[in-house]
Amino acid sequence: MTARELKFRKLTADLRRGIQDGTWPPGSKLPTERALAAETGLSVTTVRRAYEDLVAQGMVERRQGAGTFALARVSGLPHHRRMIGVLVPDTTFYYPRVIQGIQEVLADAGAQFVLACSHYDRRAEDAAITELLLSGVHGLLLVPGAHTEGDPARRAEELLALPVPSVLVERRLTAAGPGDPTEHVCTDHEGGAYDAVRHLRTLGHSRLGLVVRADGATAAPIRSGFARAVRDFGLEEPVYDAARLQEWNAARADESVAALLAGGVTGALCSGDREAALIQSAARRAGLRGPEDLALVGYDNEFADVAEIPLTAVSPPKFQVGRLAAQILLRRLAEGDAAPLHQVQLRPKLVVRESCGARLEHLWDPGPEG
Repeated sequence: MTARELKFRKLTADLRRGIQDGTWPPGSKLPTERALAAETGLSVTTVRRAYEDLVAQGMVERRQGAGTFALARVSGLPHHRRMIGVLVPDTTFYYPRVIQGIQEVLADAGAQFVLACSHYDRRAEDAAITELLLSGVHGLLLVPGAHTEGDPARRAEELLALPVPSVLVERRLTAAGPGDPTEHVCTDHEGGAYDAVRHLRTLGHSRLGLVVRADGATAAPIRSGFARAVRDFGLEEPVYDAARLQEWNAARADESVAALLAGGVTGALCSGDREAALIQSAARRAGLRGPEDLALVGYDNEFADVAEIPLTAVSPPKFQVGRLAAQILLRRLAEGDAAPLHQVQLRPKLVVRESCGARLEHLWDPGPEG
């Protein structure tokens, strides 16, 4: 983006923000092009272009001989004239299906969207949000790096203060309950972990293990749901094992299996699928027989079906999360403050495959040599 284009986008965003926050309430007159050019140091051409863009967005109207006047908030803007900013931390894992759900709803509404990626970097995330606002988006669908925040409540306040409506996707920035001010659509990861424990318990396992990526955004709710289920079902004290993503390899999986065996574990939930597949291979190296000695449930269901033994997996409703988040944002833009605050959790589905013993005839056996 050229310096001239950047100045134009910034001015447009500043003017739109002023209209939305009441600096120029509906019906009020904005500065003349020459007055605003003198105030900002920009050219009259840049100011005129910004006003024309706001006219196209339905935020101001030009009255011949009278000037430029603010209209009602963008809530009255037709869907087909909206532009939505979408920020995700990754475009190759987990979020492609979320993006597809968003894209389907926006396409049906005739709205456009601009996609940005933060790569789990806070500075890149802030820069991407700024760039999306400068590009003239009317609303934001955000997946912020909430799990890396030292003060998630403060981050929630920062995002709520943005000049356009935003809906968080797969994130809650504060504890669940009445104190959470954000509009969001999330997978109920606690419920998913709970259902995995229920399944293992139904199969007769009483000593379970939980293996998680310590730096994963879902680690905390998965552990909470797992622990709650262990208590509710009166199971034995579980074995917990956690490591950061970059630490997971074959050797680390061997250590994890050794810890599970030392604790008497016969069934484990592993988040995510990659860790579960590594645990599966490590179990074979340790001489264990398929699910008969160690039943496994993966989490995410990204590639659980192509594991050495197809993994039973908790499958988050990613596509549906994206669809619902986009629908809620469009409603917020259409109705403004009249729309109710949406805080939605969708329960994931447990997809049962062989790794817990569904079809034993297809499973590996280490044989006499282990």
